[in-house]
Formats: sequence, structure tokens, C-alpha cells
Amino acid sequence: MSEPEEIATARNARWVLPDEPGVEAHGLAAALEQPLWFAQVLVSRGIETPADARRFLIPDMAALHDPMLLGGMKEAVARVLQAVAKREPILIYGDYDVDGTTATVLLKTAIDRITPTGGPSLVRYHIPHRIREGYGIQSSVLAEAATQGIRLVISVDTGIRAFAAAEESKRLGLDLIVTDHHLPDGMQGIPEAIAVINPNQPGCDYPYKELCGAAVAFKLAHALLHAATKPAADPNAYRAVDFLALWDKLLPSLLKLVAIATIADSVPLTGENRVIVALGLRALRDQRQSGLRALFDLAGVVSDEERGPSATDIAFRVAPRINAAGRMDVAADVVRMFLARTPEEGAALAAKLHQLNEDRRNVEASVLATLETQMEALRSDESALGTMGCLVLDGEGWHRGVIGILASRVVERMRRPALVIAHEDGQAHGSGRSVSGFHLLDAITAAHTETEPLLFDRFGGHAHAVGFSLPSDRVPLLRERLSTYSLGRLSSAMLQERIAIDAELPSAELNPDLIKKLHLLEPFGQGNREPLFLSRDCQVEEAPKTLKERHIKLRIRISPESTVDCLGWSREIVWPEKIAEMGIASGSRVDVVYRVRENRHPQFGGVEMELCDLRLTPVSTTN
Repeated sequence: MSEPEEIATARNARWVLPDEPGVEAHGLAAALEQPLWFAQVLVSRGIETPADARRFLIPDMAALHDPMLLGGMKEAVARVLQAVAKREPILIYGDYDVDGTTATVLLKTAIDRITPTGGPSLVRYHIPHRIREGYGIQSSVLAEAATQGIRLVISVDTGIRAFAAAEESKRLGLDLIVTDHHLPDGMQGIPEAIAVINPNQPGCDYPYKELCGAAVAFKLAHALLHAATKPAADPNAYRAVDFLALWDKLLPSLLKLVAIATIADSVPLTGENRVIVALGLRALRDQRQSGLRALFDLAGVVSDEERGPSATDIAFRVAPRINAAGRMDVAADVVRMFLARTPEEGAALAAKLHQLNEDRRNVEASVLATLETQMEALRSDESALGTMGCLVLDGEGWHRGVIGILASRVVERMRRPALVIAHEDGQAHGSGRSVSGFHLLDAITAAHTETEPLLFDRFGGHAHAVGFSLPSDRVPLLRERLSTYSLGRLSSAMLQERIAIDAELPSAELNPDLIKKLHLLEPFGQGNREPLFLSRDCQVEEAPKTLKERHIKLRIRISPESTVDCLGWSREIVWPEKIAEMGIASGSRVDVVYRVRENRHPQFGGVEMELCDLRLTPVSTTN
């Protein structure tokens, strides 16, 4: 059920309260010997039996699906093994984001592992330059590869719509294997290649469809390594792999990279993805690769035998530094960092990525200031805003490497789908992000094809994120068509922020043991978000304190016996202003929605609340 709409919250959001605990939650709590709130969180994620709960809470390698269930895998493995046996050079064609670069590294690592020693690596790689080449397989790169003796090209995190590149490969005498996770073209199907590996392609019965690009490449790597555990007809064809080493060392090592990519690509952390990330984060406790270890140090990420990095660490500290190379410079540096042979080389490349991330943040802040002006103008004209539906914001000379991040910022602030477009020499390059329930790829596809003329030179993506390019003079037409499309499909429910609360937490549960129980539910991310708790009728003990001019600290009494610090970080909402506007002061009684945090300070550490939303407690519930 939801809270009455007339009760105002700080975010003007709709609180969605959990159902009363049912038979499933009570039974699960008893079977697992866990509190009722713990069982409520599991049930809210569709986990209702003790057996399902144990699989969720204790992921292991046995839960990974057989890679041979993927369509095209048999043909791909045979062709790669043939190339290794004949010592044919292989080109891995990657992409410039975390997903594409880590996919390149892990597939190269797997092929190198089964290649006989005594000669140079058969595997070369190409990571496109975001600005000069753009997304996708370029014919010029294929032509150069052919002149260098390449006969097999394997795409990772790209290629599912590369029809022209597939034709060009055939003309050049190149065999093409496509590994990708993006949605195929609904009209043209899939490109013609030796093999296409994509769980989302028509006719593929693979049981889990939400893999990122690196995970699809990992499936090929897994299949190759497993094939090499079997005796070859020719003992010199490839290096054998010990079966126990495959499961104990090789696959966990590769899962470190897949976990980073899965988190960075924001695919759901459900099903097999949850297993991949849980096992990968566990493997990252033992961080031996010099470049990644140096990057962790620069990002302030703690990784040791007791506890590895969290999904949040990867998402907000590690992934941005890896992505910065492709956004600001040359993403091939990421591959070189992961493959670095010496600590000095790895540390130098990690330092470069760290600095590029600082540059990215500065550029992003500059463009965001301009976007804030545009958004403020939209907010001041509510009637115009109401007719727009999906927002299209554009500017001349904006750095194309940051427009995807900025599109996310606009969605956070405006609570509606948005495209951010950078104009350069008469060409417009755009990136878009959406809100839950509004399929953005369907929207721009309709804008492109429903009437003449066609809009885009290229476009692609999925429900929540898209990328595209088109001539600058067509942007007004794009804005018009998207407005027409979205207004009929973008409901008020999609535009209003919803805060789904997992459980009302008894005050006695807010203690250090709660942190340990929350760790059991990790990793958190899309599809398995971090739980939100509600505490009602709490008293503000002291006057709210402003921290660093933007953030807020409240001292909350949750019971006669205990108080807890509640911290509000001003990302989407400026908390000091909002708290003052609501008249919250010492003695105010409030209902608080929060995430649980652990302060590890040796003197005043303990459990804290991270403020998500709050409201003044309705008078009728106050004694």
C-alpha cells in the first residue's frame, strides 16, 4: 500500500510501504533463523523458499550456466581453436567503455592461455577512439587488419547491428565472430558471421538474458578453456588446461573483470549476474594485478582477505576511472593497464586513468553548469515543460565523452527521460537516459522511422540508455517527434519519484549486528537495490547541523534508550534548504526513510542512517 498523497515528504515522493509480513516471510525468517525484516527483503525480491534463499545468499560456481547453451557457441569455439592450432593471428575488436575494455582483456587472456608457448601472442586488439571513430566496427580497421594477415575477428560488446561490417569482413576474406549483449535490429535480424553469440538474439534459449558484454565474452572464454581440458587430436594444437585449475584459479580470475563490467554497465544484479558479481568481488580480495591494485589505491578502495570491495566501491570509485580513458583520451590504455607485466607500468597507467578522471569531472562540471541554466528555464515554464515529455537539451562544443553522464544527471534532477546532445561541425552526437517504465530505445526508434525523413545516421541502446548521431539541423525535428511520442506514453506515475520501502525497522534492530546481516544480501545494484528502511515518529534531538555548506546532519532519537546520527548528502536535493523549508528543528518529530551505514571511526563509530527522505510525523500518529 502507499502513503496518503496529502502527506508531504522532503522529496515530494510517493512512499510505497511494504506489505504486512505474510506466511512466506514468517516461514523464511524461522527457517533461516533471521529477523523478520531480513525475510521481508528476500520475499520482496521474489525469494520465498529456504532453498531459493540459500542459493541467493550463498552463490557458487555451480550456479553459472553452461556456456554451450548460447547459440553460436559451438561454431565460435571450433573456429578459435582452429586459429590457435594453425597459429592464425586473431583481432579482438572491443569498445571504449568498461564493458568493452574488460571484455577485450579477459578474452585475450583466455586465448593466450591455451596458445602453445614459445612464440608471440596470436591476439591483437583494437579499441576504437570515441571521438575519431565512434561506436561500432569500422571498415577501415578491418581493411588494415586484413593487410596485416588477420583472418579471424572477434567483436566484444559490439557488432549485433554491424551489417555493413559483416559484409566488409566477408569481402576481405575475414571470418567474423560477434559477441554482444545489445538488442538486435528487429527488422534486419542479426549480421551474417561465422558465429553470433548474444543471449538476446532470436532463437537463443540461453536461460538468462541480462548479461553484459564482458559476461558474453567470458562465456566464450569459459567454453574455450573448458574445451582445452580435453586431449587434443594433435598435442601441439593448443595448451591443455587442468580441470581443477580452471575452476579454482582461471575462471575466478576472469570473474574479477566480469564483475567490474557487470556493475559498471548497470545490468540487473539478479540471477547469473548476481553470482558473477558476488564471486568476482570475492576474488578481488586477492588483488595481484599491479595496475588494478594501483587503481584501487588511488580510488581509496580497501581490498583485503577479510572483505573485498563492494559493488558501490566499483560503481562510484573504480568504474569511473576506467571509463575516463575512453571518455577523455585513449581507452586502449585500460587494456594495457590490465595486461601490464611490471608494477611500474601498471602504476603509471593507473595514475594516468586517475588523472583523466579528474579531467572528466572538471569538464562535466563545466557543462553541467550550462545544463542547470537550461533546466531552470524549463522549470520556470511549467506549461511548456508539461508538453515536452522527453527532454532534449543540446549545446555547441560540449565534450562528447561526458554527455552520457550528464544525461543521467538531468534525469535525476528533472525526473523525466532526457537526451543530451553535443554539436560539433554540423553534426550532433547524443546520449539518453530514461525513467522506469519508459522504453527509450523504442522511443528514438519510433522517432527515426515513423515518418520521413529518417533522423539518425546511427543509433542503438536499450530501454534505459541510448546513443545516436544525426545532422545538427535535424535536432528540432527529433525534439518534436519525441515530444509527440512520449506524451502519449509517459504517464504521471513514471514522472513521480517512488520510494519503495523494504521494511519498518524496529529500533532494537538498529545495531552493529544489522550491518553483518546486510552484508549477506550483497551485492547491491539494479534488480537487488540496497534496502530502504522506515522508522516512524522519531525525535530530532539537536538543531540540524550543516556540513560543508551543502549536507546535513541530524541526531535522531529512535527510542527512549538510543539515538543515531542521520546524514543527508546533497546530490539530487539540497538538504539544508529543504530541512529549513520544512521547519524541522530540535524537538521535531519525523518519519525517516534511510539506508543503514557503518561509521568505522575508532572513537565515535557505529551504525548511522543515510537520509533518503523524511516527513513531519502526522499528528494523528503522535502520542
